[in-house]
Amino acid sequence: MGIDTERDIEANLQIGPTDQGMVRLFIEAGKTEIPMDFDPDEAREIAEEILSAAQAAEAMGRKRR
Repeated sequence: MGIDTERDIEANLQIGPTDQGMVRLFIEAGKTEIPMDFDPDEAREIAEEILSAAQAAEAMGRKRR
């Protein structure tokens, strides 16, 4: 399975700062909880990757219409 494989799994994503100056992505899916901490520079890189992926997805959606 890869990133393009659809799955019928519900998950909750929370994002916020920690008291240690990190950025936490907290993923909860069923009984599984995954806390991931990143320093602010890493978090900015992740944000840029998400924005880039969103732009690519929008472009693909426009091509299909």
